[in-house]
Amino acid sequence: MVEGACRHLVRDRMELTGARWRLAGAEAVLKLRALRASGDFDAYWDFHEAREYERNHARQYADGAPPPSSEPPNPRPRDASGR
Repeated sequence: MVEGACRHLVRDRMELTGARWRLAGAEAVLKLRALRASGDFDAYWDFHEAREYERNHARQYADGAPPPSSEPPNPRPRDASGR
């Protein structure tokens, strides 16, 4: 059973012809494949999105409103020929 799991998760993906893997990339792919195979991917993705929101956006939207945006620059006025 363990050999079958290793073949399914590791060998089938990592031994593709011409594939080159660095340790960090290979580990990330294997973790995602394990999550998909175990049926836990949806729960993981919900967790991942919540952590990303906390890290990147929670402070900006703390009062429930988006931060003020700057006005876009005025486009150059066109001359009479439309250029």
